[in-house]
Amino acid sequence: MCLLPARPVPRPERLTPAAWTRLPEPPRPGRPRLWLARVEELRGAVAPLADVVLDSGERARAAAFHRAADRDGYRVAHVCLRMLLGAHLGLEPSEVPLVRRPCPGCQAPHGRPDVPGVPLCFSVSRTAGLCLLAFADTAVGADIERLPASDVVSALTATLHPREAAELAACPPDRRPAAFARVWTRKEAYLKGLGIGLGRDLRRDHLGASARGPSRVPGWAIDDVAVGRGCAAAVAVAEQ
Repeated sequence: MCLLPARPVPRPERLTPAAWTRLPEPPRPGRPRLWLARVEELRGAVAPLADVVLDSGERARAAAFHRAADRDGYRVAHVCLRMLLGAHLGLEPSEVPLVRRPCPGCQAPHGRPDVPGVPLCFSVSRTAGLCLLAFADTAVGADIERLPASDVVSALTATLHPREAAELAACPPDRRPAAFARVWTRKEAYLKGLGIGLGRDLRRDHLGASARGPSRVPGWAIDDVAVGRGCAAAVAVAEQ
């Protein structure tokens, strides 16, 4: 499946390769298609599109952010998502009917994002200045994070699987933030792929802190994603 326009769709001139990048795909069957959007380079082009492309719910959520950087990040992520979906489906981005699937845990409508009746799965993640978008033929989750401060690592390590906490404790202090970010992005990508997100106990699943790659999870392919210095990212795809 190729994310190329079936017919012309709006694409701002500033959505250049420097700001809107197709990332290398993990070398495995059924691999996801990954895009990285840089907020600083895209916010000017996206701002006039947001009122046209986003639906009323998305516009309300964007307006609810107190910080301009958060509003910009949300708009960039969701305008890019709608443009890619519109290109794939042959629809205007504003016509893509985005919904949320029921949560597997509580059945409330905050599970994986979905376009009803379309056999394409996708996931969006944002961190300061960057948005990661993943598309696949089966359930997919993506996460991107800036490396955390040491006090954040200390505060959150106890919420992880005991083996992950032990792995982090064994890391030299200067390498611990990067190791923690590996664990967190792998875990959140997997839980987003499941559709339950952080509603599932983080101690339940072992994804590991090793720089050699995530631990194996039956039924899922989980990979780290290279997104540049100061960040970690991961993608999880359900195996067919």
